[in-house]
Amino acid sequence: MTLRFLLEKEFLQIRRNAFLPRLILVFPIMIMCVMPWVMTMEVKNIVVDVVDNDRSSLSQRLVHEVEASRYFIFNGQKESYAAALAEIERGKADVVMVIPRHYGREVSQRRHPEVLIASNAVNGTKGGMGATYLSQILLSNLQPSAALPSTLYLYNGHQNYKLFMIPALLAIVLMLMCGFLPALNIVGEKEAGTIEQMNVTPVSKWAFILAKLIPYWLIALFVITVCLLLAWLVYGITCQGSLVWVYLLSMLLALFFSSFGLIVSNYSDTMQQAMFVMWFFVVSLLLLSGLFTPVRSMAHWAYLTTYINPMHYFIDAIRTVFIRGGDFHSIARQVGALLAFVLFMGACAVWSYRKNAK
Repeated sequence: MTLRFLLEKEFLQIRRNAFLPRLILVFPIMIMCVMPWVMTMEVKNIVVDVVDNDRSSLSQRLVHEVEASRYFIFNGQKESYAAALAEIERGKADVVMVIPRHYGREVSQRRHPEVLIASNAVNGTKGGMGATYLSQILLSNLQPSAALPSTLYLYNGHQNYKLFMIPALLAIVLMLMCGFLPALNIVGEKEAGTIEQMNVTPVSKWAFILAKLIPYWLIALFVITVCLLLAWLVYGITCQGSLVWVYLLSMLLALFFSSFGLIVSNYSDTMQQAMFVMWFFVVSLLLLSGLFTPVRSMAHWAYLTTYINPMHYFIDAIRTVFIRGGDFHSIARQVGALLAFVLFMGACAVWSYRKNAK
C-alpha cells in the first residue's frame, strides 16, 4: 500500500511539472526524426578539381564519370596542377585528380597510365575517402572489360546508415531519459527540502527507491515504443528479430542507468553537481561503447574498458537483434553481462541511500 501511494505521488509530480511531459514526448521524436540524418559517417559532397592534360575522348569520359558521381561536387577543370593545389590551400577543394598526357593512347594500348590523385588530409576521413572513390572510378575506366571484384553486403544490403544508427539511438534515448531524470528528481527534492520530510517517515528504503525508479522504467517502455514506431513510419525500418529481445535489452539498460542516476543523486547536493557528474560518465560510456567507431579500432588499453561498459554490450546486442535478426542465443552473453551490471548497480543504489533525519 505504501508503494502505491508513493507511486501516485511521483506520477502527480511528473504530470504537474510543466517541462517533463513535453520532454518525454518531444525528445524521442527529435532524436529519431533528426539524428539519423545528421549522425552519418558516409562521406559525400567532396569538392574535386580535375586537371586534364590529355583532352582525349577517354580522358573526358573519365572526367564526366567523376562529375556524375553522387559523392563529388565537381569544381571544374583547372589549367594546371599548381592552380588546383591553390584551390586546396584556399579551402575551396578537397581532392585533385591530374590526368597525364597520352592517357587515352596508353589506355587504348592496355597500358596503365599514372594518374595523380592529391587529397587534402586536414580532414583525414574526407580526404582519404575522396581518394578512394576516385581510385575506384579510375580503376573501372582502366579495366572496363575486366572482371572486377563484386561485394555482397550481409544484413544491410543497401548500406543504409540509418539502419545502423537507429539501434544506437535507442541507447542514447534510454541513457538520457533513465539516467538524468531520476538523478535530477531526487536532487531537486533535496534542494526543495521535501526529501527531509520523507526521511523522517517509516517508509522503507526499498519502497522509496522503487517509487523513484518505477515511473522512469515505464517511461523507458513508452519512449522505446515511440522510437520503434517512428523508425517504421518515417524510414520504413523494422526490427529483423523479435521485439521481445529489444524490450528485454532496453529494460536492462534502463534499470542500469536509473540505478546509476540514483547513486549519483545520493552523493550530490545540487542539480548542477548531479548534471556534471552524470554528463562525465555518460559521455565516457558513450564514446567507449563502439556506437560511433568499431571498438577494435581503439588502442588496446581503451578496448579493455569495453569489458566493463554496459553500453557496449547493449549496442552489440541490439544491433544483433535489430539488424541481423538474431535470437536469444546470439545475445545470451550480452544479456548475462547486462544483468550482472544491473544487479551490482541496484545493490549499490540501495546501499548508498541513507535515511538521515535532521
